[in-house]
Amino acid sequence: MNMRKNRNGVRKERIIMLASAALVLTALTVTGVFVRSNRRTDEGNNVVDFSAIESGLSETAENVLPSEEIGTLFTEVGTDDLDYDPSFQEANSGNVANSDKDDDEDEDDDESESSAKDDKKTEDENKTSKKDDSKKEDSKKADDNKEEGMIDESRETMQEMPEDTEAIATTIQPILDFSEEDGLVWPIVGDILLNYSMDKTIYFPTLEQYKYNPAIVIAATEGETIAAAADGKVISVSYDPQLGNMVVMDLGNQYELTYGQLDNITVSEGSYVATGDIIGNVAYPTKYYSTEGANVYFKLTKDGEPINPIAKLN
Repeated sequence: MNMRKNRNGVRKERIIMLASAALVLTALTVTGVFVRSNRRTDEGNNVVDFSAIESGLSETAENVLPSEEIGTLFTEVGTDDLDYDPSFQEANSGNVANSDKDDDEDEDDDESESSAKDDKKTEDENKTSKKDDSKKEDSKKADDNKEEGMIDESRETMQEMPEDTEAIATTIQPILDFSEEDGLVWPIVGDILLNYSMDKTIYFPTLEQYKYNPAIVIAATEGETIAAAADGKVISVSYDPQLGNMVVMDLGNQYELTYGQLDNITVSEGSYVATGDIIGNVAYPTKYYSTEGANVYFKLTKDGEPINPIAKLN
């Protein structure tokens, strides 16, 4: 029913269009005749030839078909003779629903789009599977390297060093190798107040008694600087009631030097000292050396046994 109504409507529209065209042609013809007659009138010194106009109108009327004949003409036109494409009209009309063909095409498009999505999803799954396989293979290789004692460089690169990691000392520690042929320099220039004596006793004025002396006592001035007599490592900084502030240094090969009666010590335990470096100043003497006055106590030992330092001093 809808198809018939649409076709009848189109037929009526075409008849109306043809009738309108005929009327327009008639009007244009009349206008042209009138204009031409006006031109002739102007050429004839404004003389109007009414007989010519009437004859022209009559000729036009004779050439124009009556309205009844026009209707008959349109009635005789069959549906099959019309230049009309129903599928085109229905497919492009906003008021007419799409045909079954369009529905089929839409369904095909939906199916193709769904198929494309499924293909893409499958491709993504394949890529993910390949990545997982690659990760498993890398992990397996890393485990194999560990078993063979090899280093996993990739993990080494990603590992960050802890902030509290202590720095490895790069300073080259000096080699201490003091021997019997090596000598000592004077820690301070001065007279010997009490000489080294381990084979017999000597007199100590402050104590007013005779004693063995494993060191030498060098006269000095309070506040005077004291230098290291040899290269060594400080192994002890301490205080003794008789000797006051003391510094003990390791010279290597079991040789040790002991400095006493010091003040303002400038070295610390574990530090390395070179020959001639200042290690402190001369202190006010302890009560055990009050009579002797300010001095420096200087002792050399080997394997804990005292040695006469005079034999080593240059």
